[in-house]
Amino acid sequence: MAKQNITSDRSNAGKRNSQKRFYAYRKVNKKPSVRPPEPEESVRVAFLGGMNEIGKNMTVYEYKSDMFIVDCGLAFPGEELPGVDLVIPDFTYIEKNINKIKGLIITHGHEDHIGGIAYLLKKVNIPIYATKLTIGLIKGKLKEHNLLDSAKLVEIKPHDNITLGSFNIELIHVNHSIPDAVGLAIRCPAGILIHTGDFKIDTTPVDGDMIDLTRFAEYGKKGVLALFQDSTNAERPGYTMSEKTVGESFVNLFRKAGKRRILVATFASNIHRVQQIIDVAQQSKRKVAVLGRSLENLVQVGKELGYLNVPENIMINIDNIKNYEDENLVIITTGSQGEPMSALTKMAFREHRKVVITPNDYVIISATPIPGNEKMVGNVVNELMKQGIEVIYEKMYEVHVSGHACQEELKLMMGIVKPKFFIPVHGEQKHLQKHSLLAQSMGYSKDNIYVGTIGDHIEISKNGIKYIDSVPSGEVYVDGIGVGDVGNIVLNDRKRLSQDGLIIVVATINTQTGMIESGPDVVSRGFVYVRENEDLMNSVRSMALKIIDETYDKRYHDWNSVKVKLRDDITKLMYEKTKRSPMVLPVLMEI
Repeated sequence: MAKQNITSDRSNAGKRNSQKRFYAYRKVNKKPSVRPPEPEESVRVAFLGGMNEIGKNMTVYEYKSDMFIVDCGLAFPGEELPGVDLVIPDFTYIEKNINKIKGLIITHGHEDHIGGIAYLLKKVNIPIYATKLTIGLIKGKLKEHNLLDSAKLVEIKPHDNITLGSFNIELIHVNHSIPDAVGLAIRCPAGILIHTGDFKIDTTPVDGDMIDLTRFAEYGKKGVLALFQDSTNAERPGYTMSEKTVGESFVNLFRKAGKRRILVATFASNIHRVQQIIDVAQQSKRKVAVLGRSLENLVQVGKELGYLNVPENIMINIDNIKNYEDENLVIITTGSQGEPMSALTKMAFREHRKVVITPNDYVIISATPIPGNEKMVGNVVNELMKQGIEVIYEKMYEVHVSGHACQEELKLMMGIVKPKFFIPVHGEQKHLQKHSLLAQSMGYSKDNIYVGTIGDHIEISKNGIKYIDSVPSGEVYVDGIGVGDVGNIVLNDRKRLSQDGLIIVVATINTQTGMIESGPDVVSRGFVYVRENEDLMNSVRSMALKIIDETYDKRYHDWNSVKVKLRDDITKLMYEKTKRSPMVLPVLMEI
């Protein structure tokens, strides 16, 4: 049949050629078929910290199978977390995607951006990119955890470009309360993202390098898909004062101190502030001692890397302060946030082993309380004043300026970057919402602003911002050497113990006869003073005796039933008698 058809075609060659010419003509002039539009390129972002909270900043950027992390910080626990030392992010999402993670970029060396790195590296060993001073501070932390030798640390500087999979990231210099802080211009096929990190616009910075607004503006001209901007000071109008104003205040205050010894409490990571204190101390012909391990580490790293200019023979060991007159001394100390274990707090409550304060001390608290720490700072100030010590703190004089941009600076950055979408980051809900209103005042619609929370996983394309899902996130508690082994049950027990105390009921039972050989004895801690409440303790003892006698079965030895009955009934009795609910701990032993 095929040969016949071919032959038939040959016999009609003229007709066939005519048809071929006709169809060829039609094909050339035929309109091209309409192809379906290609899907918009998109980039995904997961917030593992720093959203709807202060501290433990951590963000993951994703494009297809490539991911990288920005910052890995910690937060300090409040009164609602008794016994907890540190709070770090939940790394579950990182561990789950370890094969996609290309690296970790750190914007600057503050604890809320580097404090969780050592705990992350214990789970996943990924390359860390950071500037010179930040690397120096990270090394100190990794050394404490015996991780320095295995860590992959890469030193970078502003204007450097880092390629991590499909991402190319440029570092842009910004002003902050620590040197070597950078923002990030993140480029990928989906577009350009700007991550400011913590920043302010300081036209007269202590280190002499103003924020690189020009580079931010150049990206604004190219077209920025989304801006992720620091929200810490979004509630504050105007501009943040220059760090140099603090130096001028120190000159006046040191003069006012006269022949008194000067103690200055500041953030352990504020190297600019430490430099200014040393400079003014030199002018005043005073020696400088540093108190607090984190502060001592900062000074050591700052000197070694050239970020601190320390005149020869001005620094003395804290153990040698007794060899100098008060008028010749300045002590720089930690404790500006009123932390219970900090040097300043211990001094205020006369618990410090090396420094004893007197009315001849002049204390300057050169820091603003972090939200939630106001009460602790107030307690320290009150205790110092009770002892006749003059205390200068931020509300009284210009002894502290923020490292974060206020409203006019935030609007200026938005104005030069000109992003299509705006995402406020690094702040509590009130900061994020206020930042959103600032953006709206500049003409951004609500549809182009995303106010998120920790755990949000979003997708950004030219078409908009879309919430995808929630990734594992939250708080992991560090308690001593334990990481994550303190959960809600343990915390609830600690809170209960701190509020209503503890009752321990101890009894020894003969397994053969089922008789109580010893006890029940009742021990109270943090509940009532036993000697003044003998009747109450006797009622507990009588109830325990009755419950054990009625509940204990010598054949089955059902300890659990006896303990549950003791716990429930004694708790009920205590509430009826005292309107308090102490923790009841039954201890039953067999012989």
